[in-house]
Amino acid sequence: MALKTTKSEEIFAAAQKLMPGGVSSPVRAFKSVGGQPIVFDKVEGAYIWDVDGNKYIDYVGTWGPAICGHAHPKVIAALQEVLVKGTSFGAPSLQENILAEMVIEAVPSIEMVRFVNSGTEACMSILRLMRAFTKRDKVIKFEGCYHGHGDMFLVKAGSGVATLGLPDSPGVPKSTTSNTLTAPYNDLEAVKALFEENPDQIAGVILEPVVGNSGFIPPDTGFLEGLRILTQENDALLVFDEVMTGFRIAYGGAQAKFGVTPDLTTLGKVIGGGLPVGAYGGRKDIMALVAPAGPMYQAGTLSGNPLAMTAGIKTLELLQKPGTYEKLAGITQKLINGLLAIAKEGGHKVYGGNISAMFGMFFMGEQVRNYDDAKKSDKAKFARFHRGMLEQGIYLAPSQFEAGFTSLAHTEEDIEGTLAAAKEVLSSL
Repeated sequence: MALKTTKSEEIFAAAQKLMPGGVSSPVRAFKSVGGQPIVFDKVEGAYIWDVDGNKYIDYVGTWGPAICGHAHPKVIAALQEVLVKGTSFGAPSLQENILAEMVIEAVPSIEMVRFVNSGTEACMSILRLMRAFTKRDKVIKFEGCYHGHGDMFLVKAGSGVATLGLPDSPGVPKSTTSNTLTAPYNDLEAVKALFEENPDQIAGVILEPVVGNSGFIPPDTGFLEGLRILTQENDALLVFDEVMTGFRIAYGGAQAKFGVTPDLTTLGKVIGGGLPVGAYGGRKDIMALVAPAGPMYQAGTLSGNPLAMTAGIKTLELLQKPGTYEKLAGITQKLINGLLAIAKEGGHKVYGGNISAMFGMFFMGEQVRNYDDAKKSDKAKFARFHRGMLEQGIYLAPSQFEAGFTSLAHTEEDIEGTLAAAKEVLSSL
């Protein structure tokens, strides 16, 4: 069916004269899937309504934070209660203590935590902390892993950089990225070689423990454990970027799911309950270097603001209810298994999977273990699939290189409706 998108088109046309590409973040522009983005009007539960009145089942979830569903009544009520007291203090609040205690209790590696305003800010800060603690400059990251738009991380990055097919970004000095070493994800031998080639120079290894910014790519058995051993042998730090996986694939994140404890962790998305927030934390002896306790400077005017802290607290409270992650895993597995089966029945080559409430599907028949594998997927077919699903009222991430997300608000009927839509779309591709 053809969507009525008159108002979306008018608003986006105006936006392109006001903002670069008409958006505030690149992947929203639909460049890799074609057509124009729909302009949202409101969200609730598992659903989106655009400005033209079309309703969609949402599998983006504001890129991960909406794990309890959009505009959850208990989160909204908690925000309304604190809103009348003010939106920002620029001073300590009780809410910071409460959320910090919840994060420390849940995440195995975190003994102390610092709140910031985004995942990018958390990753930029933790990079500085890694260097300050080890007194080394070089860092290993993995191709296709995205750690925000900090200069040091825009080397073979995923997310919007992969989606738009951009090279390493203009404006980033070579002198900045010369200390960023890269390896293929799931390749322990490549990491070992980098340590051997750069003795006593590498501060640490940072990675998405489950990749979501090259599409959904899980770690091979033994990969995370191997990184833990390699970093310890080389007196380097292991950092899990759990901005996406934290409180999503398990309450304690990927490190709880896989039983591998890094030295430091970055968080975001879920812990803000839909408001801008990030955090970084880890061992006390490392975190003691952060100002004002130590000499490594990092600050933020809106960090720890009462609205973001309150939304995070209420979201984590909701996630603590018995059966939460079992439900998330159940509906997500039903969704991805159904999509894969329908695609294969239609003669399409596909590969995909899920861990709890995070999933992905590539249009290719081979196993995807890293970014180079992911790049072999049929992006043109994904673009047609994305458009077809949009016209059927299903909102998927507008990129082959982004993971999908489910929420507690998704029902069995939503999954069945999504699979019915996929059957119709995939039969016509």
